[in-house]
Amino acid sequence: MLSYRHGFHAGNYADVLKHAILLQVLELMQKKDKPFVYIDTHSGAGGYSLSDEFAQKTGEYRDGIGKLWTKTDLPESLKHYVGAVRHFNEGNGNDTDELLWYPGSPAFVDMHLRNDDRMVLHELHGTDFELLSEYFEGAKQVQVTKWDGLSGLIAAVPPLERRGVVLIDPSFEIKTDYEAVADAIIKAYRKFATGVYLLWYPVVNRAQTEAMLGKLKDSGIRRQLRIEQAIKPDSDEFGMTAAGLWVINPPWQLDTLATEMLDYLQQHLNVEGGSVRVEWEVGE
Repeated sequence: MLSYRHGFHAGNYADVLKHAILLQVLELMQKKDKPFVYIDTHSGAGGYSLSDEFAQKTGEYRDGIGKLWTKTDLPESLKHYVGAVRHFNEGNGNDTDELLWYPGSPAFVDMHLRNDDRMVLHELHGTDFELLSEYFEGAKQVQVTKWDGLSGLIAAVPPLERRGVVLIDPSFEIKTDYEAVADAIIKAYRKFATGVYLLWYPVVNRAQTEAMLGKLKDSGIRRQLRIEQAIKPDSDEFGMTAAGLWVINPPWQLDTLATEMLDYLQQHLNVEGGSVRVEWEVGE
């Protein structure tokens, strides 16, 4: 697991969906004046250069954020997302219209953090932990920890604020990650039932993914929403064919915003025979 580096995949279609939805959740949460905590179990580095060897080796960003970068017909939800990526580029001294940088999840949140909100970030990979710590050096609202994120999540809840957004975004390199993630979310929910939980998941082996999601569905937890984009049909061949967010306690109207977003992404990021889903898997 510690060999995983998100720089290879930064800005790909899965990141587009994950970060666009994350920003919508933050915006909906901030309609209330009360502070909240953002907890990230697998934070990665603060941001990623799209011109370095990691990004250039795969070029995945070209089929993700790269396809939206110059679009002028984006729905409002995606305008917000692309605008945040532009702001990050400008903050890194990019005064051109070229796409050179991509923010990690904590950087997206940092751009929208209010004075009373805070972040708790976990990262085990030594290099990424150092980069993340350097990125947030001196930030009083941010706690960066070199610790297993699933254990850290359970220890971090319930937060003092009693409001929280949790992003669980593992690499899923090890098969046991799937069961461990479901178990950790269920334990955390039992301690903090009002939190908003965002589980990012890949579809490489559909049965494996659905077993994890099925465990969450059967847990007795209410209000579980699936937001998924497939760029091509499920396959037994190597590689990710779809990615999604499984949201527990989604803020009001997130399902409507996600539908608008995915309708657009389906038109522009689909490869061959893909599909999108916004479905309430467990209701009230």
